[in-house]
Amino acid sequence: MLFLIWTGLILCALWLYFHQVYSRFSKHGVKHFKPIPILGNMARLMFRIDLFTDDIERNYNAFPKERFTGKYDFINPTVVIRDIELAKQIGIKDFDYFLDHRIFLNEKTDPFFGRSLISLKGNEWKDMRSTLSPVFTSSKIRFMVPLMVEVGNQMIEALKKKIDDSGVGYVDIEGKDLSTRYANDVIASCAFGLKVDSQTDDNNEFYMRGKEISKITFIQLIKMFGFMVIPKIMAKLNISLFPEHNANFFKSVIKFAMNDREENKIVRPDLIHLLMEVKKGRLSHDSRDKEMSKVSDAGFAVAEESSVGKREINKVWSDNDLIAQAILFFVAGFDTVSSAMAFALHELTLNPDVQEKLVQEIKENDRKFGGKFDFDSIQNMVYLDMVVSEVLRLWPPAVGLDRLCIKDYNLGRPNSEATEDFIIRKGEGIAIPVWAFHRDPNYFPDPLKFDPERFSEENKHNIKPYTYMPFGIGPRNCIGSRFALCEVKVMLYQLLQRIELSPCDKTCMSSELDRTTVNLRIKGGHWMRIKIRK
Repeated sequence: MLFLIWTGLILCALWLYFHQVYSRFSKHGVKHFKPIPILGNMARLMFRIDLFTDDIERNYNAFPKERFTGKYDFINPTVVIRDIELAKQIGIKDFDYFLDHRIFLNEKTDPFFGRSLISLKGNEWKDMRSTLSPVFTSSKIRFMVPLMVEVGNQMIEALKKKIDDSGVGYVDIEGKDLSTRYANDVIASCAFGLKVDSQTDDNNEFYMRGKEISKITFIQLIKMFGFMVIPKIMAKLNISLFPEHNANFFKSVIKFAMNDREENKIVRPDLIHLLMEVKKGRLSHDSRDKEMSKVSDAGFAVAEESSVGKREINKVWSDNDLIAQAILFFVAGFDTVSSAMAFALHELTLNPDVQEKLVQEIKENDRKFGGKFDFDSIQNMVYLDMVVSEVLRLWPPAVGLDRLCIKDYNLGRPNSEATEDFIIRKGEGIAIPVWAFHRDPNYFPDPLKFDPERFSEENKHNIKPYTYMPFGIGPRNCIGSRFALCEVKVMLYQLLQRIELSPCDKTCMSSELDRTTVNLRIKGGHWMRIKIRK
């Protein structure tokens, strides 16, 4: 009898607790799907019924008349923004209310990822953003283009050999594997000062470490949810998101490179050199940066730096702080940039008319500049920028943005019928559904069609501001957008200049996403047939 009484009391207490937790939105007229105790609205993601993109579209499309809706990440309430003007207000105008990201990585258990730009919070994030901003300006990236071209030539030679060895004049390859190996070698060169050939040395340590560190397994996904829901418990348990041996590998590579250059007076126009300049307090926005910022020097999709990143900072950072940024740069470039390349190759394979038009522009550019290929010449390619912009619309590597409310904020009324404003409280989360905005027919007619003409000079003015945000919005946008855009363009230029893409038996014509992985992939792979262009 005593057991039954205690059981009843516990169940009653749990019911009251969950009723209180899951009434956060309903009490204020904010629409949401019915939550499941403990799991909230995460059950379909947890049991792999939905992808993140499915979850975003499902929430976005279910309540078309709302300015914002609610969802429960387990027991944590998260506001999902549907109104573009509200997204702009949160991301830019009232940015100081939503300064931080939600996921917290403990710097004791993750000494590098916990100190990276994406994890830092408050004024410390502002200082690091200001410190790193000069690293990623066009005036710095232009000197890295020859390094990218060198990697591209390496890739082309490897592909030509495979085609020659095939005996049939063509070979079928998987685009994500190709682009990941290219991205790996670009980062090795442009960030770490290493020459790596992942096209011929399939299992080199740099590439294998990159695959391991960037692949989001189901266990890592659970850990990420843990850091989001119970960060203090995760910290006490000393749970790390990434294997320590991988971080230590990159730490040793970076420290060796820094020491070697210091001792031997080596100067190379890459990230290691720029971080060494940061440490010495010798890096800041120069006149070239200010002059080039007056024009759209990297393309339509570029994320412009805000006043936060343009401040002068004299703070001294530790070696570990700077190494953390280099490791973050590697992880971001390894998967997200390679994904953009892979989807670009996929769409060009499925759309031969687009491919041919782009090839003609490449040939014309080659003639115009007498075979010279550098930062300036590639920025003059209008159609290439249109193609890349459309790839990033249809397949944005970051499908959603998250922010943490750091002080109470009035979001206004969720819809025209609501009778009261909704106050989001300190510690609650915000989600901005980039994937859904990019595929909303109200903003992009026939959204599933791959159509670079959306970004032509005649049409791009029709794109409503802030409906297109492949690199984020506001001061906390992607600091490396210029580098990423340049890398994708260089890769496509060099590949299409010499190689023709066409479908093969393994090519997936439906472009359905793979449900066996958290990473953005085409089901069955990004397969295509390549042969030497005549």
